[in-house]
Amino acid sequence: MAKKVYPAAEASCSGKYTVWMKSLVFHSNGCTVYDSNGDIVYRVDNYDKKGATQVNLMDLRGTLVCSIHKKLLAFGRWDVYRCNGSDSDYTRQQQKTKKKPWFEVKTSYKMMITGRVASCQVTTIGCQKYCIHRICSKTSGFMIFNMKNGHIVANAKQKQTCSGILLGKDVLRLDVEGDIDHSLIMAFVTVFALVCGSI
Repeated sequence: MAKKVYPAAEASCSGKYTVWMKSLVFHSNGCTVYDSNGDIVYRVDNYDKKGATQVNLMDLRGTLVCSIHKKLLAFGRWDVYRCNGSDSDYTRQQQKTKKKPWFEVKTSYKMMITGRVASCQVTTIGCQKYCIHRICSKTSGFMIFNMKNGHIVANAKQKQTCSGILLGKDVLRLDVEGDIDHSLIMAFVTVFALVCGSI
């Protein structure tokens, strides 16, 4: 399976990922994330259908990294809760602690109605603000930047082989910059995919 989205050896490098908008589970929606060695590091298995109101981001072993919830009474808003890897029952954990979301994502009403989502605003617990912005309406590429200083923290574009052949639009190369938490970036990517209807 990895050979389809990882066709050639690349130098091992932290911060470089391949995001394949396919689930490891047969006949299921989701995405699978490979590191620069071709090993699976994150996955999303959306067993129901595309655009579910709750989705979990997991590592390879199935340990929850975060749980993503669509706010039904707040159009275009998603709340994302960081999970304690030692607690497999996330719902009970959330009710018990009543903790605040790790971050929340908002997109405009107009974008949701027209179906042309160009960008989303992300606000973390520490009031850091990020923007996820689609590079072009005809591609699946996007970038994530810090709204305070304008620095790009991650960049995703359609992956291509060493010989320059583009893979499918559902296969992206994701470059994460600097020392930002990679699980946070993967959570951003997952929410944006949900908002855009990719998973």
